[in-house]
Order: sequence, then C-alpha cells, then structure tokens
Amino acid sequence: MAATTAQSMGSLPSGVEICTTAPDIFYLPELVFGGLVWILVASTHVVSPNPLGWVMFVSVFCFVMTFLWMVVFAAGGHKSSSGWAAADFIYHGLAVLFYLSAGVDLAFITIVVKPVDLRTYQILLSAVVFAFATTLLYFIHAILSAIRWKHF
Repeated sequence: MAATTAQSMGSLPSGVEICTTAPDIFYLPELVFGGLVWILVASTHVVSPNPLGWVMFVSVFCFVMTFLWMVVFAAGGHKSSSGWAAADFIYHGLAVLFYLSAGVDLAFITIVVKPVDLRTYQILLSAVVFAFATTLLYFIHAILSAIRWKHF
C-alpha cells in the first residue's frame, strides 16, 4: 500500500490505477452523488422563473466534466505531466466552489419556497444533502490533488 501511495504522489495514474490511487478514487463517488443531485432536482416541478437553473447547470457541468476527466486519466492522455496535475487541482477546486454555491442556493430555495407537497420538499431536501456531500468529495479530491501536484 505504501508503494502505491508513494507512486501516486509522484506521477499520474492511468488505466485501472485510477480506481486505487488516493485522489482519483473519488471520481466514481463524485459521479454518483453529483448524478443524484441532478436527478433529484430534475424530478421536481418548479414554476417559471426557474430558481434552480444554477443548480442544474452545476450538477450537469460537473458530471460531464468529471466523466471526461476520468476518461482522459484512464486512457493515459495526461502522459504523467505536471501540467495535468495542476489542471486536476484547479478543476476540482472550481468544482468545490460551484457545488458549494449550488448547495447554498438549493438550501435557500428549499427553505424559502416551501413546496406545497411533502414529497417535493423531501426530494429537494435530499438534493441539498447530496449537493453538500458532493462538495465534500470534490474538496477532498482537490486537497489530495494539491498534495500530489506539490510532490510532482
């Protein structure tokens, strides 16, 4: 285990190694939790004007970008370059800011709008919880990516 961790801090993984190294193991949970935010918000009926547009943008954008990022890493397109290590940290740092703002927006809307039925309220509340859980996952990934970039 120590050899794997030491190797991951000095180089970028590719192939199946992205499922075993410290920062990259968070790709799949980020996709699952971010996808849940997307699905939960999309399943609610909101009236015009749509106050959840930013939340939908963030969840869809981060889902697609994280998937593409994971594919690039799995395919070895980064060629273990320090520029990719920096870009990995920057992307995940931006994702933290995006998801944090979307989670706060979603929590505010859930409290203020007071959905008429209990089911919609429960769906939005679940989306809030998953948005903050996704924020935490991206935050941990960003910190570990910064450590990896520092050791590159």
